[in-house]
Amino acid sequence: MASVYDRHVDLNQFMEGVKKRNPGQTEFIQAVQEVAQDIYEFIEDKEEYHEAQILRRIAEPDRVVSFRVCWEDDNHNIRVQRGFRIQNNNAIGPYKGGIRFHPSVNESVLKFLAFEQTFKNSLTGLPMGGGKGGANFNPRGKSDAEVMRFCQSFMTELYRHIGPDTDVPAGDIGVGGREIGYMFGQYKRITNRWEGVLTGKGQEYGGSQMRPEATGYGAVYFLQNMLKHKGEDVEGKTAVISGSGNVATHAAEMITKLGGKVLTLSDSGGFIHDPDGIDQEKIDWIKHLKNVKRGRISEYVDEFKSAEYHEDARPWSVKCDLALPCATQNELSADEAKALVDNGVQGVSEGANMPTTLEGVKVFHDAKIMYGPGKAANAGGVAVSGLEMSQNSERISWNHERLGEMLTDLMKGIHEKCVEYGDNGDGYVDYVKGANIAGFKKVADAMLAFGVV
Repeated sequence: MASVYDRHVDLNQFMEGVKKRNPGQTEFIQAVQEVAQDIYEFIEDKEEYHEAQILRRIAEPDRVVSFRVCWEDDNHNIRVQRGFRIQNNNAIGPYKGGIRFHPSVNESVLKFLAFEQTFKNSLTGLPMGGGKGGANFNPRGKSDAEVMRFCQSFMTELYRHIGPDTDVPAGDIGVGGREIGYMFGQYKRITNRWEGVLTGKGQEYGGSQMRPEATGYGAVYFLQNMLKHKGEDVEGKTAVISGSGNVATHAAEMITKLGGKVLTLSDSGGFIHDPDGIDQEKIDWIKHLKNVKRGRISEYVDEFKSAEYHEDARPWSVKCDLALPCATQNELSADEAKALVDNGVQGVSEGANMPTTLEGVKVFHDAKIMYGPGKAANAGGVAVSGLEMSQNSERISWNHERLGEMLTDLMKGIHEKCVEYGDNGDGYVDYVKGANIAGFKKVADAMLAFGVV
């Protein structure tokens, strides 16, 4: 009996089913659409995937956990937030993915992130499944004591759903070293066990030396590999970067180390444009502003007079050779992608998760721009998280140099997998297609091996 999904034309039918089962979840539907349109062509003549309904099963999370988080603020008011953990797929290893604290967090956003994480983790070659979690809690403006009480309450519920061989969360937007420390401390207190249940930990208690730099550095390494494939290099090129957090500042740092010039950084209020370049001294100043003072990027222009601040705007209109969106999802629209193309951009590498809209991605494809999607380009962070898991399991610690070499090799390997499945034979590499197919195939083949579970 033939499957109803035998033909590529049934992509629309498949997506209608996804929309019906996930009403109003626009981010999740967008993520599935972006993967499915490449996978359907790949599996068209592979009946085993159709019969086992592999894509349908990957697009349905193993479980969605939602819970109440009650905490008390410094004024003794009782506050209530909603927490989540999405465990999407563990075919190739324990669920692995960050925890996000931000007012925008909802089920759709976390399902999209967990879905993307499944393919991203597969691309690394490490034994990690896909998951994501978080809460609609905003750490900005909160005292350390308030953040601690929230994190402890959050972990009091989450601990029963995670473990070193079950689900290993990490940090994400709004969750840095402070928040990871509070959550790990609470997990340890509740369970009376020290185990590698969280990554992104401080180096004093099992963290990896390279983790803070990994996502930003990795996005630049992927960009460097794309350029080398075309006989180009980062040196001498200008770059616009969005964001000013961990990923953005370390991406800027590596662009600078490789001889490029960074022109922009941003936050939710607007962006700075420094024609003189944001060098290492300025990057260090921004790190202190954001991580210690918890200030706004607009303060940069008071310190460095060569720069301009553009309120309520994003940096994609600035003329550049390279672009690295490192802030959040859907921050780069079709019109902004056209502006980048018109200004002569050569390569785009995503440090954030799904920062470019589907329409924006089409603009880059049509223009034959080197475009590294987040599931490939920003996989360096989770790759080093996977190495942190290995170090915790073995009770060892690798030094910065060794981890740097491993990250470089991992990003090179991801690039090679993307080229293998994305080279159209005309000199253009469709990195989205390559990443989707390479990530899918490993997970799908593992699922086939398990039978119907």
